[in-house]
This record gives sequence, structure tokens and C-alpha cells, in this order.
Amino acid sequence: MEYLLIFITAIFVNNIVFSQFLGICPFLGVSKKISTATGMGLAVMFVLTLSTIVTYLIQIYVLNPCNLAYLQTLVFILVIAALVQMLEIILKKVSPALYQALGIFLPLITTNCAVLGVAILVIQKEFTLIQSIVYAFSTAVGFAVALIVFAGIREQLELVDVPKGMRGISIVLITAGLISLAFMGFSGVDGGLKMLFGLE
Repeated sequence: MEYLLIFITAIFVNNIVFSQFLGICPFLGVSKKISTATGMGLAVMFVLTLSTIVTYLIQIYVLNPCNLAYLQTLVFILVIAALVQMLEIILKKVSPALYQALGIFLPLITTNCAVLGVAILVIQKEFTLIQSIVYAFSTAVGFAVALIVFAGIREQLELVDVPKGMRGISIVLITAGLISLAFMGFSGVDGGLKMLFGLE
């Protein structure tokens, strides 16, 4: 039940985009079409989960025992960049079709602060490895949900006659703010679930 709580909370209550405001650049930049948003969401799901596992193991078995915890951010950035590069090379050799499908999304993930943010958050929350994996995957699902929902709304906005002064980024930011307010409606869900499952 604890893992279910982490899963639901990471997707809806503490959504990485709408509650923690991480990953805003790809959220605004890659959300013009549902197809590109879905591709980016899937790529983030894979990389975020993998990088969290690797950075967690490095933190617990290398940085902490060697008293090098102060190098966490630098090491994590290098590890994430290296992982994305390795993944790109492997996909190019093993599955050219998938590599073509992901296209520009893989390099974009290197600069996605949500990936680094989650890697640091699992250490700060003192999660176990399994909890970290569940949290990372759930957060990536939450990112994908946010991206796809927002892309769908932006596609609909193209068909609407928006007032001249509100066109472009203005209406996009207002829409993002309204969705963020909608996600705030989930804020009491985690407390209710804890009471329901007797985790408090």
C-alpha cells in the first residue's frame, strides 16, 4: 500500500510540473502536439527511472562512504549526461526505429531539470532503492500525463479564436496556470489515502 501511495501522490498530488515546477522548459517547448508530447513523455519515463537507480547507487555506495556527498549535484549531472549519451548510442545500434522515433527528445532529456530533481529528491526523502524506483517511475508518469494533457489543450487552442493580445505564449502560460490550479484539487488525497490504509 505504501508503494501505491507513493505512485498516486507522485502523479497527482505532487506532480513534478504543476506542484514542484520542475521540467517547465520541455513542458512548454514540446507540448504543441500530442505525438511529440507522448514521445517525450516515454523517453523521460525511461531515462528518469534508469538515472534515479544509477545515481541512488552511486550516492549510497560511493559518495556517502567516501564522505563526498558535497559533490552530489556535479556527479549526478555528469551521470545523467553520460547515461543519455550511452542510451543514444545503444539505441542507434540496437533499435534504429526507436532511436528515430525518439529523435531530438533524448538529447533534450539531458537538460531536463526534472531528471536531476528526482535524483536529488529520493536522497533527501531517504527512500530505499525500491521506493526510489517507484517514485521515479511515478514522477515520470506524472510528467507524461501533464505533457499530454497540456498538448491536447494546446491543439484545441489552435482552433479557437483567441483575442489578439492573448495569442502565443500568453494564453499558453494562463492555461498552464489553470491546469496547475486544477491539480491543486488533489492536495488532500494523500492524507485521505494514508488514513484509509492506516499508514499514519
